[in-house]
Amino acid sequence: MKAIVCEEFAPVEKLQYKDVPDPVAEPGKVLVDISAVGVNYPDGLLVQGLYQMKPPFPFTPGTEVCGVVSEVGEGVKHLKPGQRVIGLDMLNGYAQKIALNGHMAMPVPDGIPDDEAAGLITAHATAHHALKQRANLQAGETLVVTGAAGGTGLAAVQIGKAMGATVVAVCSTQEKLDIAKENGADILINYSETDLKAELKKLNDGKGVDVVYDVVGGDTFDACSRAMAWNGRLLVIGFASGTIPKFPVNLSLVKGYSVVGVFWGSFTMHEPAVFMDNMKELLGWYLQGKVKVVVDEVFPLEKTADALNKVMNRQVKGKVILKP
Repeated sequence: MKAIVCEEFAPVEKLQYKDVPDPVAEPGKVLVDISAVGVNYPDGLLVQGLYQMKPPFPFTPGTEVCGVVSEVGEGVKHLKPGQRVIGLDMLNGYAQKIALNGHMAMPVPDGIPDDEAAGLITAHATAHHALKQRANLQAGETLVVTGAAGGTGLAAVQIGKAMGATVVAVCSTQEKLDIAKENGADILINYSETDLKAELKKLNDGKGVDVVYDVVGGDTFDACSRAMAWNGRLLVIGFASGTIPKFPVNLSLVKGYSVVGVFWGSFTMHEPAVFMDNMKELLGWYLQGKVKVVVDEVFPLEKTADALNKVMNRQVKGKVILKP
């Protein structure tokens, strides 16, 4: 089969599109013929050696896939050949086939197209876990989403609305803010034209922000950290700006709020049953029209470097998808 292979930590242009051995359906696993793969910001960090995880070489990146089960390993009872599934693995997604752990694969309802199903897992599941388990977001609270036009940002906007929050989208351009508004954002802030900290402090009748979903880091995180409400929760999702901020811990003491880390990959490994329950709820919300996947562009697998560059350069409005 064809796959994208990383043989050294290097720019994404060094990735190779090549023949590799087909995976096999070992006990507890299912073999899936992949029809669509979601592209995520951490994938680009991973192949450059900039992510928390450092896999041994050679490896194939990619975490979220949609496809059809072609073989079922011993011990897997809930799936059968011919079923369309979505699935998760920490690696091996940028390929034509993948062997998934059975407990990390689940059937996809017919109403969800392959591209959107593949794009639903990481971004939406990260936002869902962050807002539900980590922030305990409540109806009526104020949720600020930075990078609100990206894949996980749009997911947080949609899920925040589904959970009953007032959603504030923070973006760098009006075009991106318009997309966030189309996906449910109530309040729009263009941080390239206004003072972000001042605008955030006006929220909640001047009390500040209940929950921040921050994917940007850098100066944006700094502004959010100074505009939190009492009992607020500042969620650390990622650092798309390229700058990991330093947090003055006295702020959380004086203002009485929490800084909460969100590492969705670890969550799926530590609490797989909760992850699957979350996915069932997300799929239900999709079918009810409460969430959707906005597909920005679809690339063939051999154009993986172009797809990753688009994501890494923050040019994406929604999700980028690969087609093997």
